[in-house]
Amino acid sequence: MTEAPVELLREALVVALVVSLPVLAVAVAVGLITAVLQSATQVQDQSVSAVPRLVACAIALLVLAGWMVTKLVSFAQSMFAGVP
Repeated sequence: MTEAPVELLREALVVALVVSLPVLAVAVAVGLITAVLQSATQVQDQSVSAVPRLVACAIALLVLAGWMVTKLVSFAQSMFAGVP
């Protein structure tokens, strides 16, 4: 009886990780590329690093929104299907 909430919490954390991982990976990759370019050109403006990351994350969210919603809806359906 007490293992059901633990399993539900574990599954929720896995779904949250899987859904957020692509956007985080894009942010890290773009941040690394801009950091290398900033150090090569010696341009140390903060907006040069933030704007490309924000744009890349917004594009990744637009591209992956359908997949993310599908994952979250399937998790919610499986969660509510287990409610007696």
